Amino acid sequence: MDSLISKNDKSVLQMILNPNLPFTEQEDNIDSVEDPDAHFDAVKVEKVKELEREGVKLAENKKIVESLSCFDEAIQILPERASAYNNRAQTKRFNNDIDGALEDLNRAILLGNNRGKVVGLAFAQRSIIMKLKGDDEESTKDLKRAAELGNKFAKQELVQRNPYAALCNQMLSQVIGELQGKSDES
Repeated sequence: MDSLISKNDKSVLQMILNPNLPFTEQEDNIDSVEDPDAHFDAVKVEKVKELEREGVKLAENKKIVESLSCFDEAIQILPERASAYNNRAQTKRFNNDIDGALEDLNRAILLGNNRGKVVGLAFAQRSIIMKLKGDDEESTKDLKRAAELGNKFAKQELVQRNPYAALCNQMLSQVIGELQGKSDES
């Protein structure tokens, strides 16, 4: 049945199923944005990525100080690359350094020029912090921006925050399921 649905139909269904999300026909092209690391020295990028992987592993093992050290080193090597700021922000958030996390998220968003997967993650993380601080309006704005950038968590969260959208989603899914059942019988 999926081949019977046009790109425009998919966009309309997306708008109906998720009314909180921005309407876009380019959703499928979100990941086709240029490589954010293309303008950096490849050797430095590989070193920084290795440091970030190590930092993430250390954070997962609750070795926060060592994790932060890895992200700090990655930032020293490539201070204009957004990813390490985003990862360090998450580690700072785990360590209850909310102001430090917000500072790093703002820096990641700025360095990422408001586009790309890392920036989507940064907006989603900042949204969580804003929600915890009781600023629902800013939290929702950040979630919408993260969703525009293709962040799946943000898309799901926006729908969950809107009970009407969740009900519409459930009803429409039921109707589509019934229609699929009828087309399978023919």
